[in-house]
Amino acid sequence: MERPPVSGAAAASLRSAQIDASPVHSPLAASRRALVLNATFEPLSIVSSRRAVLLVLGTKAETIHATERVFRAQRVTIPEPSVVRLVRYVRVPYDYRVAVNRRTVFARDGGKCQYCGLSAENLDHVIPRSKGGPHTWENVVAACRACNTHKEDRLPHEAGMVLRTTPTAPRHRVQLLALCGNTSEDWSDYLGMDGGAARRLPMSDSVRVGSLADRGAQGVGGRTA
Repeated sequence: MERPPVSGAAAASLRSAQIDASPVHSPLAASRRALVLNATFEPLSIVSSRRAVLLVLGTKAETIHATERVFRAQRVTIPEPSVVRLVRYVRVPYDYRVAVNRRTVFARDGGKCQYCGLSAENLDHVIPRSKGGPHTWENVVAACRACNTHKEDRLPHEAGMVLRTTPTAPRHRVQLLALCGNTSEDWSDYLGMDGGAARRLPMSDSVRVGSLADRGAQGVGGRTA
């Protein structure tokens, strides 16, 4: 059964609403997130669960999975979404890429040094920046401190080192973003991940992926991937 339209005042009150987190009694944590699916059920983005609620209230998305928590405002109560699906199809920009930073590179590389396989601690530019190496997915890898120190400002072959894999831009950007924070079991079917793949890595600031969902909510298109 379709949810009746919610007035602008009710939606606005949700923006500052408190959350009934029973059995969890704390306010909504910043890490609470929802997976946004395209109208075709293709993973599109990851947004805060509060943003997902507003998409649902605005009839721009429908809830596919919800948690046990609820948002309460003056005139409406709605379950906290875990997965939502946009009502209208969004064309994803062809050149849309996830930012290259410590969190995303560690997620791509599984937190392992790409030279020796031990736990990574730093990022390394395969072709050093001093030699014209760019800060791109194809030239940045996770590395342990020992390998990073040994390589110094040299090319891998000059330091007698070999990469375990060839660094490339991630093909499944939403899955990569999911690995940068807490994930829900509800997401697995859509991201092609099993429970063990849902790693939890530190994330002090959210990855900026909400813009695509916002564009979808506004019906703005781009080029097809």
